[in-house]
Amino acid sequence: MNAAAATPPRAAPEPAARRSLRARLAAGPVGVAVARADLQLFRIARTHAHDPGAERAIKVFSKTGEHAALWLVVGAAGVVLDAPRRSRWTRALAGVAAAYGINTAVKLVARRPRPVLADLPQLVATPTQLSFPSAHASSSFAAARGYAPLLGGRVLYPLAAAMAASRVYLGVHYPSDILAGALLGTLVGGATR
Repeated sequence: MNAAAATPPRAAPEPAARRSLRARLAAGPVGVAVARADLQLFRIARTHAHDPGAERAIKVFSKTGEHAALWLVVGAAGVVLDAPRRSRWTRALAGVAAAYGINTAVKLVARRPRPVLADLPQLVATPTQLSFPSAHASSSFAAARGYAPLLGGRVLYPLAAAMAASRVYLGVHYPSDILAGALLGTLVGGATR
């Protein structure tokens, strides 16, 4: 029996995933490199360190980032509880809200479909099927950038990175969605400091 016969064929990506990859492959050598890296890293994240306990914990953690909820609550608590630095908290909170809003607008323009691969289904439901950029990443990095002077960056940046990475682990974003969201959030969060 030859090696090709012993290896089961991989399921073809669903139509939305094929369209997304096709568009990036048509973008020239850089698009090809990004599309290949995206798919390779996506497959690694979706096939390693998955057990029921880890998946359950990451789903719960990731859920707190929906619509920037975790970061909006942290900022609102700072506004209410830290009167001497209220104006700084208010600016940082506005940065998180702005990053989320700008991210949503970019997502509606870019219209990149979420990864939908038959052999690696998404592990969580999402409010839309639009992927680029990641709102979890943009709001998390806006919060890290804006709240770091108030709470310290040693905890916030790793927390933001974990929140962003959770979206690839759960199968709802490509790594490039995360990188773009992190960059957007960092820029917006920095502008409101």
